[in-house]
Amino acid sequence: MEESDKIYIAGHRGMVGSAVWRNLEKKGFTNIIGQTSAELDLRNQRAVADFMSAEKPDIVVLAAAKVGGIHANNTFRAEFLYDNLSIQNNVIHQAFRSGVKKLLFLGSSCIYPKLAPQPLKEEYLLTDLLEPTNEPYAIAKIAGIKMCEAYRDQYGCNFISVMPTNLYGSNDNYDLNNSHVLPALLRKFHEARIAGNPSVEIWGSGTPLREFMHVDDLAEACTFLLQNYDGKEFVNAGTGEEVSIRELAELIRDVVGYKGELKFDASKPDGTPRKLLDVSKLRDMNFRHSITLKEGITLVYQEYKEMAGAT
Repeated sequence: MEESDKIYIAGHRGMVGSAVWRNLEKKGFTNIIGQTSAELDLRNQRAVADFMSAEKPDIVVLAAAKVGGIHANNTFRAEFLYDNLSIQNNVIHQAFRSGVKKLLFLGSSCIYPKLAPQPLKEEYLLTDLLEPTNEPYAIAKIAGIKMCEAYRDQYGCNFISVMPTNLYGSNDNYDLNNSHVLPALLRKFHEARIAGNPSVEIWGSGTPLREFMHVDDLAEACTFLLQNYDGKEFVNAGTGEEVSIRELAELIRDVVGYKGELKFDASKPDGTPRKLLDVSKLRDMNFRHSITLKEGITLVYQEYKEMAGAT
């Protein structure tokens, strides 16, 4: 990858896409392009074909996706499957047709079986049943991985895939109906502190174990892989560290400065009991994350307060 390469980031306004854009700019890449969903509907095959034919990017980062937490995944199952398959199919196929030099596809750690051995190694893909609550999204992401592999096998395309762990950071979604657990908890604790509420309700038992990576660390990993990795096998990207949802809630409560009680609603779904990525492949390439969970949450909370106009 050269600094003069034209780089198209699909989903450049999302949390991951915007972080990759910032990271590339910081490293001296200036020929970066993006289109909003209003300007280019990636589900529209003709529109994507016309865009790729006209722009002819050298590099494509496929960060566009319909995303959400347990509630959104379980409620909008058809949209999560259809929209994500459509986006991937169009961008990957048109990247091939327009002669893109390299494509990076961003998946998700939910591709792994619900009860797979831990930590999750790349070879565990398709060895057992998925977590039912986000199965449509996971199936779409698995299809994206296999599509990149198939275009490599049949046409020699340099299409690579990276599977991030749970992410948080700038441009995250704080909507309580469809956000992920970390931003949802941060907003809940902030609003409870402002309102003086005596307790905060948290979905599930608090026992599931999760891994969290700041999106700036993922962006650094993506740029690293674009510059240094051309393999067929997808690569896990994470911290290799995990916390329980209860521990996460307590950490966010401390950062926010909320003094009330935590109330766990065990009638709500927990999702996968444990989800820790094996990141040995990335570490063998001499890449490691740099932002600790407490540092990252502190950064995110400052950004959230500025966004919310609060103190």
